[in-house]
Amino acid sequence: MTGNGKSSNLLDPLILYAEEPERRVTILDTTLRDGSYAIDFKFSLDETRLIASALENAGIKQIEVGHGWGLNAESAGLGKAAHTDEEYITATRQALKKAKFGCFFIPGVARAGDLVKARDLGMDFVRIGNNITEYKLQENYINVAKNLGFNVSSNLLKSYVVSPKEFAERAKDVGEMGADVVVLVDSAGGMTPTEVKRYVRDAKRLTRVPLGFHGHDNLGLANANALSAVEEGATVIDATLQGIGRSAGNSITESLTLLLDKGGWITEIDPYSLFDAGERFIRPLLLNNGGYDPVDFILGVEKFHSSFVPMIKKIASEYGLDYRRLISEIAKVDRIRPTPELMREVAERFLTSKIILPLEDIENPDEPIERFA
Repeated sequence: MTGNGKSSNLLDPLILYAEEPERRVTILDTTLRDGSYAIDFKFSLDETRLIASALENAGIKQIEVGHGWGLNAESAGLGKAAHTDEEYITATRQALKKAKFGCFFIPGVARAGDLVKARDLGMDFVRIGNNITEYKLQENYINVAKNLGFNVSSNLLKSYVVSPKEFAERAKDVGEMGADVVVLVDSAGGMTPTEVKRYVRDAKRLTRVPLGFHGHDNLGLANANALSAVEEGATVIDATLQGIGRSAGNSITESLTLLLDKGGWITEIDPYSLFDAGERFIRPLLLNNGGYDPVDFILGVEKFHSSFVPMIKKIASEYGLDYRRLISEIAKVDRIRPTPELMREVAERFLTSKIILPLEDIENPDEPIERFA
C-alpha cells in the first residue's frame, strides 16, 4: 500500500480501505509556523517559498505559516520575526498552486482586522487557539472568520488541564460556534497514547465535528500520540519536517507519514519527497541543536508550557534555586498562566520549607560540567 492509497497487489487486504472515508488522514504541516520557534522566528521568504512548494509537491494539502505565536504576534511583543505577516502570507500564496495554507490566531494577540488582511491576501484557513480554560473567547473570532470565508480550526491549547469529559463538552461547544475542526492540543508534550485515546474517544461520542491532534515530543511520544488519535477517529494531525518546533519539537511529518501508510491509512503523501525536503531545508538547522534538553523531560512530565521557562530561570537565579525543580513545584499550583508573582511566592515558600535546596558552589548552573577535562 502506498501513501496515495494505491496498491500494486490486488490481493492486498488493505485495498479495502480505499473506499472508506474514515481511513483518510490529513497531515497539516506546521513546519513554517511551529518550526519557527526553533530558529527565533527567522524563516526567510525564500525558505518559506521553497519549503511550502516542497511540501505541496510531496502531497501535503494543508500548510501553516507565519510567526510561531500567530498573526500580529510581533506587534504584541512576542518576538521579532524576519518578515511581516503580510510578507509570509504573500510568499506562500505565490509558491502554492493547489495546497491550502493558513496562520495561527490567538484571541487577545491577533485582531479581527488581521483576518480581513489575510483574506485579502489569499489565505485559505485560520487556526484559532487559546487556553482551553478560556475557549469562549474564540466565539466572536470564529464568527468573523467564517463570515470571511475561512475554514476554521479551533485549537484548545493545554487540553490536558481538563478531563476527557470536559474536553469533549468544550469540543462540542466550539463546534456549535462554527469551527470546522476541533484540535486536541498537547502543548507540553506530556500526554500518553492512552490519555490521547480517552480524550479523542469522548469527544468523538459527543460531537460530529472533525477532530485533530497537535502534539509535542517532550517524552518522545508525539508520533505515538498522533497514531492513537487517528485510531480513535481524529482525521487532522499536525506535524513538522524533522519534528522541528517549540520546546522538544513536534510529531515528525516524514516518519508519521510512513507509519500511517504502514497502518493502512490514506494520506496521498509521498514520504520520499518529504525525506528530501527535510534533509535539504530543515536538518541543517538542527545539526548544532541535536538531542534533548533535560528540562524538556520535566516540562513533559509536569505538562507545563515552555514559554514560562525564561521567567522561572530568572527567578530561580534570584533565589539561588534549581530552576528545574522550581518548574515542578510551580506546575503543582498553576499550569495555565502562572504569574511572576506566583513564581516568587512559590520560590520563597520552598526556601523556607527547604523543599527545594539551593544550588551550592555553582557559579553558572547553565554551563555544562567539564567531566572529561
